[in-house]
Amino acid sequence: MASTSSEARLPVAELLRTLIRFDTTNPPGSETACSEYCRDVLDNAGISANLVGDDPDRLNVVSRLPGRGDAPPLLLYGHIDVVPTAAQPWDVPPFEGRLQDDYVWGRGALDMKGGVAMMMDALIRAHQTGVSLPGDVILALVSDEEAGGNTGAAWLAQTHPEMFEGVRYAVGEFGGFSKTYRGRKFYMVQVAEKMGCHVQAIARGPGGHGSLVHRDTAPTRMSRFLVKLDRTPLPFHVHPVTRMMIESMAGQLPCADGSFLRLLLNPAFTGRMLRRMGTVGREMEPLFRHTANATVIAGGEKTNVIPSEVTVTLDCRMLPGYDAEDLLGELQEIAGPDIELQAIRFEPKPWVLNMGLFDTLSGIINEQDPEGVSVPMLMPAGTDGRHFATLGIQTYGWMPMNLPADFDFLKTIHAANERVPVSALEFGSEALYRLLQRFHD
Repeated sequence: MASTSSEARLPVAELLRTLIRFDTTNPPGSETACSEYCRDVLDNAGISANLVGDDPDRLNVVSRLPGRGDAPPLLLYGHIDVVPTAAQPWDVPPFEGRLQDDYVWGRGALDMKGGVAMMMDALIRAHQTGVSLPGDVILALVSDEEAGGNTGAAWLAQTHPEMFEGVRYAVGEFGGFSKTYRGRKFYMVQVAEKMGCHVQAIARGPGGHGSLVHRDTAPTRMSRFLVKLDRTPLPFHVHPVTRMMIESMAGQLPCADGSFLRLLLNPAFTGRMLRRMGTVGREMEPLFRHTANATVIAGGEKTNVIPSEVTVTLDCRMLPGYDAEDLLGELQEIAGPDIELQAIRFEPKPWVLNMGLFDTLSGIINEQDPEGVSVPMLMPAGTDGRHFATLGIQTYGWMPMNLPADFDFLKTIHAANERVPVSALEFGSEALYRLLQRFHD
């Protein structure tokens, strides 16, 4: 029997437009007003929702819709904070939530208020139409993903693990969007993500008065290292998830294109093939190696004093299954004896890989887009999935969006004029609605 509610279900695009109008730029986040709106939308649809958190300005929304108990609970989660827009040349106000040319424009349209709107829409639709859920569905709309999740997913996993007892699979970001390669449309489904590690590089050398001639100082030693790091890629590794992705894509391409792609799986050829692939190769490169980028440089206090020490903080992203010592060893090969390296922030997370729900997700995509092929993907950055992985939960980055072939998702996310086609939102909401009827153990 269909459930009743005091309000009709909003179109998913209209729900997203309202979410965008809450400025949840992180920092500082200030997500509570947006969380209260999400709670009220769910409550008005007949779905009980609670606000939880340790910071009154940054509360999270958690809701649980009961199922028939044939499957373990399914977790849907998404974040409502967004990255800053300062100094970006937007054509429209970033928090207006404008509907223009069949796109919803605004910060968070892709990352990830669009996904949040699709989840809420699918859950409300399932409840109001009386869908029999295989198991309970938990919806968690969280704060602070863009700055580590300390008041959001990390806090929930650490302080309230009982909320997620029995959950094996979660659906969240980052993935599910379509990407056209060599004329074929692939839906990239995140099943693993790289780990973050901050490394401090230290160069020491003779200091002295700025009026004298100095050579081989700490600044010049550090500059030599940074130039070498810029010109020398870290070693290539073929991770199991990347192998699955390449093999899946190659199997759907003409023989010549598939053979070309498979050459990426030989570390002796990986670098050469990535260079030949141009822009696509640059997007794929982080999937084949650890990365290290200089982000913070410090040294010296006075213009007329040569500093005896210069430090650089490297933002490093490591392939799953490796540890900080593996990364430091590779960096030291480039740095040589003049640079001291130390990991200053590394929180290893368990690498969970359970592909049990992948075929279900792939089948749903194929129903809605017969030309679409789902492939597993390794995420080159981090998501809240790493926090839920500590509870043994496999996240699928699956916010399905059937995008135009000329729409560059990766260049639009976090950038000026972030936007999403209304048709992509409706596609994703329908896919999630079907998943709520079919998830299993």
